[in-house]
Amino acid sequence: MKTNKLITSFLILKKIFIILLLLVSLVVYIASITNNKVVNKEYLQKFANNLKKKRKELGLTQDDLSNEHISRAMISLVEIARTDITVSKLKVIADIMGLKVKDLFDFE
Repeated sequence: MKTNKLITSFLILKKIFIILLLLVSLVVYIASITNNKVVNKEYLQKFANNLKKKRKELGLTQDDLSNEHISRAMISLVEIARTDITVSKLKVIADIMGLKVKDLFDFE
């Protein structure tokens, strides 16, 4: 009887630990995509506006651009100029849109 209670308590603690690990991972992920220092906010805003415009012209949603390499949340943050994006992720987006990466910078 006492052994069953110990096992049950252990399993509950294990589940709590896993949930805490997931929460910490989520916080670290969110911090990593939102804490990029933006050097040129105006340029980033122009890029964001252009990306959103081109996406809508192609009839695509943010979900359409997301995949295992880039989340919909990241697409959203980029489109509102809240974060920078890596070149490799830009390539993924351009490929999905059927564009070249340089087309995403065609706003000047």
